[in-house]
Amino acid sequence: MPDWLTNMEPHWAWLSLGVLLAAAEIVMPGFFLIWIGAAAVVTGVIAWIVPLSIPFQLGIFAVLSFVALYSGRRWLKTNPITTTDPNLNQRGHRLVGEVLTVTKAIEDGRGRAKVGDGEWPVRGPDVAEGAKVRVVSADGGLLVVEAV
Repeated sequence: MPDWLTNMEPHWAWLSLGVLLAAAEIVMPGFFLIWIGAAAVVTGVIAWIVPLSIPFQLGIFAVLSFVALYSGRRWLKTNPITTTDPNLNQRGHRLVGEVLTVTKAIEDGRGRAKVGDGEWPVRGPDVAEGAKVRVVSADGGLLVVEAV
């Protein structure tokens, strides 16, 4: 182990851990690591101000992590994160209302339709190839259509 690491003051280790966890939250967003990182930073500040043993610092960190996660989760329940585009990552739902051209006739309720430069599987009433259909809903990667 490097000499600088073994001689590091514990509060610097806690502060570094907090910054690393905050950076990890940016790389892997999930709104979880930021609370643990905040607990590490607060533990570092406490350890900087008050000389505490390592086991006591670990206990403070554990308690602060629990409190931060519980408080953050409770806050998110009362203040949910809303978006202006709820279908941003649901391409099928974004297609509702669009008129498509059937590329493989819908027979027995199944067929394919042209979407942009690709084709999507569709379900709906039987229609011939080349017919126009309107998307009424999406079921995963399957579009539910009606004849136009």
